[in-house]
Amino acid sequence: MPIGISAEHDELAGSLRKWAESAGAIESVRAAEEDPGLLGSWAGRYAEMGLASIALPAPYGGEGTVLDQAVALEAAAGALVPGPLLSTTVAGLLVDDAELRSGIAEGSVSVGLGLDGVVLDGAAATHVLLARAGDFHLVARDDVDVVPAASPDPSRTIGTVTGLPSSARQVTVDEELGQDLALALAAAEASGVARWCVGTAVDYAGVREQFGQKIGAFQAIKHLCAQMLETSEAVTAAAWDAALAVEGEDPAQRRLAALVAATTCFDGAVSTAKDCIQVLGGIGFTFEHDAHLYLRRALLLRSFFGGSRVWAGELARHAATGVRRSSVIDFQGRDEEYRSPAREQAERIARLPDPDRRTALADTGLLAPHWAAPYGLGADAVQQLVIDEELARAGVERPDLKIGAWAAPTILQHGNDAQRDRFLGPTLHGEIVWCQLFSEPGAGSDLASLRTKAVRDDAAGGWRLTGQKVWTSLAQQADWGICLARTAEPAESGGRPHAGITYFLVDMRSPGIEIRPLRELTGEAMFNEVFLDDVLVPDDCVVGEVGGGWKLAVTTLANERVAMAGSRLGDSVERAVDLAGGDGDAAVGSAVALATVVKLLGVRSTLRSLAGQGPGAESSVAKLLGVRSRQDSAELVVELLGRRALSGDDLSVAATHELLLTRCLSIAGGTTQVLRNVVGERVLGLPRG
Repeated sequence: MPIGISAEHDELAGSLRKWAESAGAIESVRAAEEDPGLLGSWAGRYAEMGLASIALPAPYGGEGTVLDQAVALEAAAGALVPGPLLSTTVAGLLVDDAELRSGIAEGSVSVGLGLDGVVLDGAAATHVLLARAGDFHLVARDDVDVVPAASPDPSRTIGTVTGLPSSARQVTVDEELGQDLALALAAAEASGVARWCVGTAVDYAGVREQFGQKIGAFQAIKHLCAQMLETSEAVTAAAWDAALAVEGEDPAQRRLAALVAATTCFDGAVSTAKDCIQVLGGIGFTFEHDAHLYLRRALLLRSFFGGSRVWAGELARHAATGVRRSSVIDFQGRDEEYRSPAREQAERIARLPDPDRRTALADTGLLAPHWAAPYGLGADAVQQLVIDEELARAGVERPDLKIGAWAAPTILQHGNDAQRDRFLGPTLHGEIVWCQLFSEPGAGSDLASLRTKAVRDDAAGGWRLTGQKVWTSLAQQADWGICLARTAEPAESGGRPHAGITYFLVDMRSPGIEIRPLRELTGEAMFNEVFLDDVLVPDDCVVGEVGGGWKLAVTTLANERVAMAGSRLGDSVERAVDLAGGDGDAAVGSAVALATVVKLLGVRSTLRSLAGQGPGAESSVAKLLGVRSRQDSAELVVELLGRRALSGDDLSVAATHELLLTRCLSIAGGTTQVLRNVVGERVLGLPRG
């Protein structure tokens, strides 16, 4: 997904892409390899589109937001618009000078950006903004000697400046704000590069044939493209957040967002550009293909602004001060009708004794507000988030329904009235504990291959289930289980493996059920094997139609509530920050960046729900990146502990347990490899193998 979420941003980005194509952006880049002076002519073209002045104040034709400007820069970078666009935009926003801003809006002024004597776009601009040791000077390009240097990117020039002429004018710039703004807008360009690379690789993989089939059908290519999407979505989320934070948020939040973007985006753009060339193969290594131009743009961004090694240490130090990224939603008044009632109920429940709170939450519909009445409130995304905010404000925590949070919505949607009355209220009140009897030894991620059979017993008025289930959490404590079993073989259902599966509710105390705990590598036994030997399930415990269970299983696995994550980064990342202290450990900074990005993906998904849009790529990518974040950060903590990890103290025991426990995350709920296949096929549209 692009940086922009709204329809207006989609329209802006689309119009800029069309303009860049009609203006011959790529052709100009190729021509500039021989004559870099051609790049200077693009300032006038920016002005025609208002491209560099979107976020300038009203007198200069702007009035847009920094996020609007970031959307435009992302689209321009995706089209490889050449010349001093980024540096001119940054200078116009930083320097409060009427003549400069008027010139930028008119197209008569463009600005190169100089950092520590290295100037981006100096040879193609009319002016240069030089930053040195906290001082900023604006000087006409003709008055300063910019010595050309070798630029890896033919769409931009690089040069060096050794001194300041007497005509240089000192200007007032907030140095940290200037750095945060430059990083945010450069990150938007990195997002444009990454998105182009993903799209190009996926398009090629969908048409290029080798060994008699499209290369996108090969798992290795599919996984590489899915990993490119993971990286691209991380880059986009970080760039989006940095652009939002730079305008109107306090300096600590703004700085954190900028550091997360700097740690994530420039390396991410280089990575996706390299992977794009890998997918393209030999054609990607040719000068004729455009892919190398995007790699060159990404390399220049990283060299000029710095990659993760430059910024991750500072991010770790910043996180050590206790700053965490907090997201605030602008409901635009849509929350007003829900706010007062939710606050009153939350405060009333907060005054109750702890044992009575669950009953009150269930009876008011606040425990699962997204469920339909009378069990919930049928709350839309806005109401759900308002309720979350008010419960958090009042200090009221919802009890975890665990597997019940999957089972109950399926019964609510597909069950009959008697089943809803029997199971939903008790589940909310904590009177029923559920387990899930889906996976089998030969049917983990591939549930269509399950072999547990259900045979009709007319005399008993139900079905006899026989088979083996595995990896069943809470089986020993569960009162009831949701179970998939075959009531017909695929051959009896037209050869379709998903047909003939029925959804049952199994009383876990029924005769014929044997539960065997499975001891895991942590030494604990959370999982279980469950053996079903001629277990009777009455007809009133069949949910939906016989043979229609696959559709219900999809409902169970897909059921998600709209929610906003808190600001805390997770146990392992927080432990790593504490252990590193203020030392600025780059590995810790990288862990903070990834954990923050995972939360940002959730925020973006929530905002899409508020806008009435379906889930975007970020919802599919969030699990993959979330698993990596938790596993890598758990391992990092043990590494930081060193020999202390062997001491047996509380922290070392907890950290080692977390490292071992998180190994299951890339397996449970569908392995990482299977999920990348799903992302490749369902999100990116690559062919099946």
